[in-house]
Amino acid sequence: MTEHPRPVRVVVVDDHAMFRAGVRAELVAAGAAEVEVLAEAADVDSAVAAIAQHAPDVVLLDVHLPGGGGVEVMRRTSASAGAAAPGSPRYLALSVSDAAEDVIGAIRGGARGYVTKTITGPELVSAIRRVADGDAVFSPRLAGFVLDAFAGSIEVAAVDEDLDRLTEREREVMRLIARGYAYKEVAKELFISIKTVETHMSSVLRKLQLSSRHELTRWASDRRLL
Repeated sequence: MTEHPRPVRVVVVDDHAMFRAGVRAELVAAGAAEVEVLAEAADVDSAVAAIAQHAPDVVLLDVHLPGGGGVEVMRRTSASAGAAAPGSPRYLALSVSDAAEDVIGAIRGGARGYVTKTITGPELVSAIRRVADGDAVFSPRLAGFVLDAFAGSIEVAAVDEDLDRLTEREREVMRLIARGYAYKEVAKELFISIKTVETHMSSVLRKLQLSSRHELTRWASDRRLL
């Protein structure tokens, strides 16, 4: 591994303040010689501004964000600075989602790696340093999605076309419902009301032309979204 003359400088982007605080605490616990958290951001606009202001080495980036998602952050920062510009940050996706389309979409958008939020603090520090060194880093199960996509066994275009009908929040609700979560559990997980979950679920079924939770689970399973 490359020797770093200074800590890896990081911006943390996630729309949940409690999660950002937890990540910062884990990184601070790793020691100032390892990682320095420069700033936090909660949506696309604030993320783009923070990256422009602080010029971090690595951006820890959630996939689902208000304002267009993590891919939009990468698109806007690349457009303003140039994807290969000297000193441009490297992106490490850090998400609760382990769905194939999120992993593939993030990599296509410019991320150097993708890890899930079950990662431990020391593992996250290691992943950040590896991405800063130019390595590609994935949680073990997720690497297979990328290999499958390049091998052609996942129909990425077809999956994207189906999911384009859904908003970011509808995708989150869809995945949790398809995995067997009750409406109350989805509401707690996403910090929204049960009524809002019901509204999103109705919209998902209508847009995908499905009639039940059972059909939704089968639809998601067939597309390897679970």
